Amino acid sequence: MQYAITGITGTVGGEVARNLLATGRSVRAVLRDREKAGSWADRGCDVALASLEDVAALTRAFTGSESAFILLPANFDPAPGFTEVKTLVSAVRAALEASRPARVVCISTIGAQATTENLLSQLAVMEQAFGELPMPIAFLRPAWFIENARWDVASARENGTIQSFLQPLDKRFPMVATADIASVAARLLQETWTGRRIVELEGPARVSPNDIAAAFSRLLGKPVRAEVVARETWEGLFRAQGMTNPTPRMRMLDGFNEGWLEFEAGLAGSVKGTTPLDATLKTLLV
Repeated sequence: MQYAITGITGTVGGEVARNLLATGRSVRAVLRDREKAGSWADRGCDVALASLEDVAALTRAFTGSESAFILLPANFDPAPGFTEVKTLVSAVRAALEASRPARVVCISTIGAQATTENLLSQLAVMEQAFGELPMPIAFLRPAWFIENARWDVASARENGTIQSFLQPLDKRFPMVATADIASVAARLLQETWTGRRIVELEGPARVSPNDIAAAFSRLLGKPVRAEVVARETWEGLFRAQGMTNPTPRMRMLDGFNEGWLEFEAGLAGSVKGTTPLDATLKTLLV
């Protein structure tokens, strides 16, 4: 059996592939960059060159696969109406309909069921479009990635502070390590089920910005504290970073802070990963 993996050059997709290869599974690396294909071929992967916009190439890449893993590229500055993701979703759906893998696993997000439009609504678009596919499909909805803290490493080291858009600082948010996401995704690709399936995933414990600061303190051996980034400064900060449409990102952050971006089944209904906060942050300090 062969497993077709998109997004393989990224952190999650690459780790999914490595999980499968480690257990002797056959992997087809689906990627658009020929220069990055060699390293995956050297690992024993069958390589298929295809972009997510190319229906014909994607169809060839998925054909003959037992399972297909779908990971859309992140877009933090989407156009109004999410036109970019709609184009990708349409192409991937057409390729899946034509190639008919036995099952599909997609990376979605916590809060995909939310009715208030925000940055994560892009993956709600994907769930809606793929939910009518004829083969069994699983939407893996991970929490906030702990690895987002990589943007805090320099400030923690140099200034002893981290800037937090998640607020209040003592509120514990659902977070998860990419290692846990990849492990669960690899397992799902090898399971059998019928129909549409939703798996909501977070880490072993919820995490506050203060917890992240304390973990950096332990790992760096120096005091580190979290500081609030005031809500009224967000738009200016994001536009200064080059964003043209910061509202979806701001509304996503509001959703976490206000509590309406949460798992559909709540804390009790989520699958719990095993990778602790300190272990994940340690990898960011290398």
